[in-house]
Amino acid sequence: MPETSAKLLLDTHTWIWLVNGKKVFSAKTLKLLEAAVTERRLGLSVISIWEVSLLAAKGKISLSKPCAAWVKEALAATKLSLFELTPDVLIESNFLPGTFHSDPADRIIVATARLFDATIVTRDDKILDYAQKKFVSAMAL
Repeated sequence: MPETSAKLLLDTHTWIWLVNGKKVFSAKTLKLLEAAVTERRLGLSVISIWEVSLLAAKGKISLSKPCAAWVKEALAATKLSLFELTPDVLIESNFLPGTFHSDPADRIIVATARLFDATIVTRDDKILDYAQKKFVSAMAL
């Protein structure tokens, strides 16, 4: 579990689940996320917006409304800060230490967490395994 003042970075699926009210969050995790919102420490990489639109366009996820409207409402409802796609993040995503898989969105999310000193909130085993090697901070749902 991250320290209570740590920035939290939602993985894309975590953001979707949070918005859609999927009951995968423990009471402890929900309390942690709510505190992060209140303290302006809960964020999302802008690559997650790209990933949601890609998944919707390919029919891999179904949104309750057109993608642009869903994203706009989801960002407003969750009161997230957006982590920018900076040149440093993009470069870091290609030079991650150790071995990490090639999915560009995951690489950018990991690079974002590393450079912005944030903890990724995820259920992604590949990210959690990478965190076990101490290359990034992550917490499992």
